[in-house]
Amino acid sequence: MRTLHRLLILLGLSMALMGCTSLSDKPIYNDQGYAVTGYDVVAYFTDNKAVKGSTAFQTEYQGSQWLFATKQHQQQFEQSPERYIPQYGGYCAYAMSSGFVVSSDPQAFTVYQDKLYLNYSLSVRENWLENKTQFIQEADGYWQQKVAKN
Repeated sequence: MRTLHRLLILLGLSMALMGCTSLSDKPIYNDQGYAVTGYDVVAYFTDNKAVKGSTAFQTEYQGSQWLFATKQHQQQFEQSPERYIPQYGGYCAYAMSSGFVVSSDPQAFTVYQDKLYLNYSLSVRENWLENKTQFIQEADGYWQQKVAKN
């Protein structure tokens, strides 16, 4: 039953592949011109919630524009960007566990072992959470393959 459930989720994610991109185009997931759709990646760690960033507090890193809710968050990011960048470039962690590059929803996040993971949707996130350790291990392998191709 669990395998069927996962298959159905992956089928849904496959449908989303039409909006998916290759990593050579965008190694960091960008939507609306900003990394993580303009959400403040530091806030996931400090506030444990998705907070929309402001164009008043932005910086460029790895070819993407990053927005922040406060000047302090912007400075924290600039001092240690690798600490805050979402895993798999901000693409869906669950899809990456099957080797797919799929967009993510900034509201569907998890901070786990001091790393930020995003998922395609809140329902996909719920499925990912059921076996996140295995999915992370699988996604890590696929991510390494994908970034090596760049």
